[in-house]
Amino acid sequence: MSLRDKYQFQMSNKRYDIYERIFKLVVSVIRITRLISKTEENRIIISQLLRSVTSMGANSEEADGVSSRKDFLHCFTTVRKEGKETGFWLRLLSEINPQLRDKIAPLVKEVEEIVAIVSQIIKNSREK
Repeated sequence: MSLRDKYQFQMSNKRYDIYERIFKLVVSVIRITRLISKTEENRIIISQLLRSVTSMGANSEEADGVSSRKDFLHCFTTVRKEGKETGFWLRLLSEINPQLRDKIAPLVKEVEEIVAIVSQIIKNSREK
């Protein structure tokens, strides 16, 4: 059984794949950044946001290919850290671009859920 198979989970009779959720989040964040006006402050925040969210995706994929639990934990710990940073940048963009709050709010919620799931994966992996 691959690590990817191990970290699929059931919610409301649907199968969710944490790797796929992270990928979809990355795509959604990239798309939302295209809607944000390119003021000087927004450019800086968008740059930081894109770095953190794409790091989440890259590290989750890397975690899927590692050969040791230590490496797996390291990758997912980075996913969690970058997820928290992504949430910060999204909340900041929402505050300084109130016209986009309704579009950014679901992304903030998804980041929070992903961070919670990844935290549980880390906890469960440490207990084994």
